Amino acid sequence: QVQLVESGGGLVQAGGSLRLSCAASGSISSIADIGWYRQAPGKQREVVAFITRSGRTNYADAAKGRYTISRDNAKYTVYLQMNSLKPEDTAVYYCNAFPTVRSWGQGTQVTVSS
Repeated sequence: QVQLVESGGGLVQAGGSLRLSCAASGSISSIADIGWYRQAPGKQREVVAFITRSGRTNYADAAKGRYTISRDNAKYTVYLQMNSLKPEDTAVYYCNAFPTVRSWGQGTQVTVSS
């Protein structure tokens, strides 16, 4: 089974940007839809965006206009470009298949300071 590993998180000031990467151990073409999820302290994990194999994208309301999800099947990588970050974006971010998830990875911490 293809494993997904997240990276790219960090500490950023409000209004800043980060680009997260989701690197796969093998071809992601076998995973039709891939999503980025996040879990803030004390909250349930939620999906913020997903992308289909053909590149069609969909965003949660909180992400619309600020986040961009993309995938490079040749590089086995899915990206999440996050702009205009807000303190409420602070969370651990994960990538996984969508909507039926596989086992969760470690995620990458995103912290946005005000």
